[in-house]
Amino acid sequence: MQVSVETTQGLGRRLTIIIKAEDIKNAVHTELVNTAKKVRIDGFRKGKVPLKIVEQRYGATILQDALSDLMQKNFIDAIIKEKINPVGAPTYTPSEYKADQDFTYTVEFEVYPTIEIKDIEQIEVEKPVAEIADADVEVMVETLRKQQGSWQEVQREAKEQDRVVLDFTGTVDGEEFEGGKATDFALVLGQGRMIPGFEDVILGHKAGDSFDIEVTFPEDYHAENLKGKPAKFASVLKKVEALELPELTEDVIKRFGIADGTLDSLKAEVRRNMERELKAAIRSRIKNQVIDGLVKTNAIDIPTAMIDREVDVLRQQAMNRFGGNAKQPIELPKELFEAEAKKRVAVGLLFGEIIDSNKMTADDKRINDLIKDIASAYEDPKEVIAYYEKDKKAMENLKAVALEDQVVDFLLEKAKVTDKASSFSELLNQAPAV
Repeated sequence: MQVSVETTQGLGRRLTIIIKAEDIKNAVHTELVNTAKKVRIDGFRKGKVPLKIVEQRYGATILQDALSDLMQKNFIDAIIKEKINPVGAPTYTPSEYKADQDFTYTVEFEVYPTIEIKDIEQIEVEKPVAEIADADVEVMVETLRKQQGSWQEVQREAKEQDRVVLDFTGTVDGEEFEGGKATDFALVLGQGRMIPGFEDVILGHKAGDSFDIEVTFPEDYHAENLKGKPAKFASVLKKVEALELPELTEDVIKRFGIADGTLDSLKAEVRRNMERELKAAIRSRIKNQVIDGLVKTNAIDIPTAMIDREVDVLRQQAMNRFGGNAKQPIELPKELFEAEAKKRVAVGLLFGEIIDSNKMTADDKRINDLIKDIASAYEDPKEVIAYYEKDKKAMENLKAVALEDQVVDFLLEKAKVTDKASSFSELLNQAPAV
């Protein structure tokens, strides 16, 4: 076997491999002998068929199988010899086979990039510093009250936070358009669900009023035929409702899982939950800055095969969320996921290099702390702890999270970290998901 290696582009490699004619002849002969032992041909006992007859009948197939096996075996031997680590499935391109001559073929594939972590000290992180004030707890308790509230019809003009029920028919250039008509449409004013300006016109109207809502569709509106177009919605306001909040009686408080039904216990539980959310939000903000900084200071070539695999994962997740029950699911374009997939793969490769070069393993204490954190959000934490102790896959996933957090802490120790005053509401509204 003769091997030559060349770089095609970036991480692309091409091996040119030559298999000696003698090796092919021996492989074919061995396969002929094996086949002769198994085949049945009229006039001969099983295992007694002459090789000449086996070759006449099965020679072409045996040759192709032998060449295919030799190509794979020699490719594996070649990458071991050359110390090459391929990514994804290789592409074989055979030359024309000529009897009793050496056989040449090429194999193209990608390799993992060579990674050298650098400039960690240049990563900049703003660490949010925030505490939960009594006012934050009061706001959250009020939110819980609203969840238990009920909508009651009122005989007055509509105002912010009211729920209205209306009929409307939309037109553009005097013509009705698809999706522009509704009956008994319920809308909470102030949530910004509709086209800018739509809700503003409803304010100040009472049940029974008829009026036109004139708005302009945004230039980035999802429907191509409506982008930037002025529209008129002939509307009838049928009902105005206000949210009636319950008093925080013992019975109402018990609905939130507070056994003694006291307001102090409710506030204490709310604060504990908010502290857990705040901790997670701060960690998320820091982690995202560390990751962005690492990717920015360590630009690497990324194998296309790895990006494609990650695109497939993200696409499937999206289809499961939005079209999992559809009989004919929509095929979402690759371009939607390419940037995120590329970043995920880059982070995985960079984190992997940090873990390997620093011989990191998941810390048991960190794993236990993660389990306790998760368990604390449940009514019976012991059940959650028992679940992770029994489920190996869940525990492996948790170990991966712990190891990832250890990498983030490793990078934080070297990064430029500055404190930034913040608040619970700012962080929970703005903290990006991991």
